[in-house]
Amino acid sequence: MKSRPLALTLGDPAGVGPEIVVKAWHALRGEDRAFLAVGDFQVLASASSAGASILRRITSAQEAPRLFAEALPVLDLPLRAPVAAGQPSAAAAPSVVQWIETAVGLALSGDVAGIVTAPIAKAPLYAAGFKFPGHTEFLGDLTAAARYDGARGPIMMLTARDLRVTLVTVHAALARIPGLISVQAIVNAGLVTAQALRRDFGVAEPRIAVAGLNPHAGEAGALGREEIEIVEPAVRALRDLGVDATGPYPADSLFPEEMRARYDAAVCLYHDQALIPVKMLDFWSGVNVTLGLPIVRTSPDHGVAFDIAGRGVARADSLVSAIRLADEIARRRQAA
Repeated sequence: MKSRPLALTLGDPAGVGPEIVVKAWHALRGEDRAFLAVGDFQVLASASSAGASILRRITSAQEAPRLFAEALPVLDLPLRAPVAAGQPSAAAAPSVVQWIETAVGLALSGDVAGIVTAPIAKAPLYAAGFKFPGHTEFLGDLTAAARYDGARGPIMMLTARDLRVTLVTVHAALARIPGLISVQAIVNAGLVTAQALRRDFGVAEPRIAVAGLNPHAGEAGALGREEIEIVEPAVRALRDLGVDATGPYPADSLFPEEMRARYDAAVCLYHDQALIPVKMLDFWSGVNVTLGLPIVRTSPDHGVAFDIAGRGVARADSLVSAIRLADEIARRRQAA
């Protein structure tokens, strides 16, 4: 029997999402990794050099595996207002939200094995009244994020080649970070990370490295006391909870190849601390994974790219990697 398909949302229809979804189907149609697109059929047709000839409307997820080798299955949920490539509009926001909600519903019901989300633009969503900082927080609300060993998601993980990083804080101004990190937040991120490494990545005994906040991890308090007062107690607490955690490490020496061999994931304290090494290591194929949810969710590690939308030049590498990783995680969960 073929495995259940994944559901891919189009993201912002004025961005590169529709184009890279089509390109991902071309790249993966010969593999046993069926997916269906959740979004506007005509937008996808416009994003395809072959037009609608490679698309097939479906009414249920069960149809997708049978069709996938010959056509991209589309659960057609039309836009409520026209959108032009490269021109973001708040008028598309209700459809963007509907596509995400539909895909999540399919995953929660078991009709699909997981979801992969193309990039959304936050400003048009905010203009339409969207109340969440981003995809991750919205998914956590939609799924009532599950608890693991006393920890609660969602937690963002980024992967690139042999590097996995998770974030304690995500989309927050740098000036706010010292006030947002806490022993509890770091322990939560470490617990969710360790659980995901065991369940979703097949790491039997996860090793977690925790980054410091300040230069030289605070230099014994000379350059900041967050490591002494927050990070070190969090690492000790993780060890007491049975997690093989070490740190805090200076962030500038945590990511070379020799150091990456010593841990299975690094817990980072803020956005750029985690994302800069990921994008330096593999700019085109990094993947965002949401941990701590009752469903599988990945996404490409890039934005909507309005500046090149509709020109046919967007690369689908990251989305293809996200689809493959979602499929691997879903298979591990099913096997378990």
